Amino acid sequence: MRALLALATATMLLLSCASPALADPDWSFTDEHEQPAPKPTTKPTTKPTTKPTGYAPGQKALAGPARVVSERRLDARTLDLLVSSPSVGLLTPVRLLLPKGWSRGAKRTWPVLYLLHGGADDYTSWTRMTDVAAYTANLDAIVVMPEAGRAGNYSDWHNGGRGGSPAWATFHTYEVRRLLEIGYRAGTRRAVAGLSMGAYGAIKYAARHPGMFRFAGAYSGILATRLPGIPAIIMQAQASEKQDPLALWGHPKRDEKVWAANDPMALAPNLKGVSIYISSGTTSFQGPLDPPGSPWHPAHLGEPLSAYTGKALSARLDRLGIQHTLHLYGNGTHTWPYWIREFKRSYPMIVSALGLRNG
Repeated sequence: MRALLALATATMLLLSCASPALADPDWSFTDEHEQPAPKPTTKPTTKPTTKPTGYAPGQKALAGPARVVSERRLDARTLDLLVSSPSVGLLTPVRLLLPKGWSRGAKRTWPVLYLLHGGADDYTSWTRMTDVAAYTANLDAIVVMPEAGRAGNYSDWHNGGRGGSPAWATFHTYEVRRLLEIGYRAGTRRAVAGLSMGAYGAIKYAARHPGMFRFAGAYSGILATRLPGIPAIIMQAQASEKQDPLALWGHPKRDEKVWAANDPMALAPNLKGVSIYISSGTTSFQGPLDPPGSPWHPAHLGEPLSAYTGKALSARLDRLGIQHTLHLYGNGTHTWPYWIREFKRSYPMIVSALGLRNG
């Protein structure tokens, strides 16, 4: 195991083979007036239909509380929000897939499914790399895909004890959640799922905020952050993204309480009552969903690492008497075809947790 951990040290954030798409800067300010959805076409609309305002992702946050400063409507279901976030300190995007019949003026609310992206990627990844839009076309829920940073790790960063930005966990679980509830008819029945770095975020958020999520799905993620070798991997991964390795949670020994507060293993008792799905390959070898002749990539070592931590969390949940599903599927790479398959395997659990009859 130590040899495997050493090999994987520099690979944890190489989570997708495709380069992340650059965020489109062409945003429009809708203020209180709902923009009509464009008529469905045979091809997805790739450009907004309204004039830009000059706001763009990555700009410094505006003074004041979190708020939506711009929107862009990409097609009949896809609405991108640009949030001025004091927690992140930047204008930060969030993508929504809206259900049939949705409107700001509706007298009802909708349950919410959060889909979290992996490291070295962005909020567009689920719609860019999967058929999630088509697959959820009949889901009577709002699907939310927030930006989380290339190496944000779904955490409020320690920053040497000073705190401050980026506070990704606060952005997701408070700012985005409240903005959607106040202005976009989001309800309080929620599910969360993610891949790789996002898999960690899904389980950590459900455990850190008891009662907030009824389902948590983790596809190929590090789910126990203090097992032997794992802290070194996490810190090296941060360094590979040109981040201070100690800024995230501090030093693993000197700041042990901070690490524990972000460790799903330590938070596991809070998962009681949550519907849980954990999956991973157990080797770094190609499996049935890999095209013949595909080159091997070091990122595939994420699979045995996620299996190592997933089995540890599963054993902890068993000791606590917390029911969950653990699907370890042997060969299979750290790539989208497997994450899509696992999302669809867990989809009935998601639909049930959201209180819906079908998706």
